[in-house]
Amino acid sequence: MRVKSPMAKEDVKKRLSRIEGQVRGVAKMVDDDRDCHEIIQQLAAIRSAVQQVSLVVVRSYASQCLLEPQEGESQETIVEDLISVLSKAG
Repeated sequence: MRVKSPMAKEDVKKRLSRIEGQVRGVAKMVDDDRDCHEIIQQLAAIRSAVQQVSLVVVRSYASQCLLEPQEGESQETIVEDLISVLSKAG
């Protein structure tokens, strides 16, 4: 499965770039001996951002694969694959 929608792809890329910046910021906070509370707060924000970008990708997957299955793919197989991927991510 690929993220085919140009809007979804751009959204995912923006979100990942923002997450990348947040991770760099936390690394700098550690280097600068910042307070653990501040670091944990930023890590929670990163975790939330990763969950949100995951939802964008899942929505794209659902709309593309469930609504437009490839030849020979049953919706049941697609749903099972999605559940498998989500259970590993959880």
